[in-house]
Amino acid sequence: MTDILMPALSPTMEEGVLAKWHVKVGDVVSAGDVIAEIETDKATMEVEAVDEGEVTDILVAEGTEGVKVNTPIARLKDEGGAAAPKPAAKVEGTPKTEAAPAAEAPKAAAPAAPAPAAPKSDSGERIFSSPLARRIAAQNGVDLKSIKGTGPHGRIVKRDVEGAPKGAAQPAAPTATAAAPTSGIAPRQAQSLAQMGIPDGSYDLIPLDGMKKAVARRMVDSIQNVPHFPLFIDVEIDQLMAVRAKVNKMLEPQGIKVSVNDFVIKAAALALKAVPEANASYTPEGIAMHHNADVSMAVAIDGGLITPIIKKAETKGLAQIATESKDLAKRARERKLKPEEFQGGTFSVSNLGMFGIKQFTSIINEPQGCIMSVGAGEQRAVVKNGQVVPATVMTVTLTCDHRVVDGATGARFLQAFKPLIEDPVAMLA
Repeated sequence: MTDILMPALSPTMEEGVLAKWHVKVGDVVSAGDVIAEIETDKATMEVEAVDEGEVTDILVAEGTEGVKVNTPIARLKDEGGAAAPKPAAKVEGTPKTEAAPAAEAPKAAAPAAPAPAAPKSDSGERIFSSPLARRIAAQNGVDLKSIKGTGPHGRIVKRDVEGAPKGAAQPAAPTATAAAPTSGIAPRQAQSLAQMGIPDGSYDLIPLDGMKKAVARRMVDSIQNVPHFPLFIDVEIDQLMAVRAKVNKMLEPQGIKVSVNDFVIKAAALALKAVPEANASYTPEGIAMHHNADVSMAVAIDGGLITPIIKKAETKGLAQIATESKDLAKRARERKLKPEEFQGGTFSVSNLGMFGIKQFTSIINEPQGCIMSVGAGEQRAVVKNGQVVPATVMTVTLTCDHRVVDGATGARFLQAFKPLIEDPVAMLA
């Protein structure tokens, strides 16, 4: 018997809602069968089995909230009665990404030895294999690099390892992991409202859902761990508005409408290619210099915020960016984004101009090195050739991670960004 565990469907997921079961006790599942639907802090995703077996117990009822990652949610018995490898989660939101398999569950008598860590190929890529397959490979001295998997998406499963020729034994998994270094500063404990003298009954308490908890955790981590600093610049957008009107008239038969934010995304992507030092992330191993400008755009949804990505934005025209951004925003609000559609951007854009916000400073979306905050375009008096004249001006703030992007680099990025916005014809080429 083997427990099926609540999978981690994203790197930041700690808990989720078991929204619906697609199987019941007594059902026999095969690899690829959808067994459940899970709601994370970002999306609703389908979970598929990666091995066959009979469902003997449903341990967590559908509709249960706050199910922690690695909590047993069901129990599976393989057709031969032996312990089967736990189905890792393959998610669909329509997403179909594979979550890392959890530790092997205990058998009936003594607890099973932990499976070795997932090996990597010579090129450094992870070799996908079930925990049971890795254990058998370690016991028999089989090199997983030499095996072609027959499981879902090429995953190496038990049948692939049994009878395989022996090779270099897999390294044993470490018995312990060193604790991550801490700053030495204990987190401040939040006071309850009662401790602050606010009586019960004088307020309504709205419980924190998964998204609120995730956003709160990420923002606190970012503001505590990243040395933020802002750079401000004003850009005139009269020409942009005129060009936008002409472009939208041309695209009207296709049902495409380009927004100011689409121009901003395109200009930011081109500026990142012109100043690649700004298209970077801090890592403990070094500064990651990204090859493409994958621009995350902040989208407000019920209960929080999500940042879907326009990938390789520097290679796309305004019409394509407009189409993608509209589709991503729609599916974000419906919580139907795939994990790869909102994880992994290299730079973020947050626009509150439509709310009349003149200027603001955003918190960096780790591990990105910068985030751009876009305010409202408004009529202001500016001096040109010694004369005070009206112009439509928009204030843009670039928040930088000083470990990655210093003041001079941030200034060079804004110098590249400003002329693209003020003379947007260059972006139409």
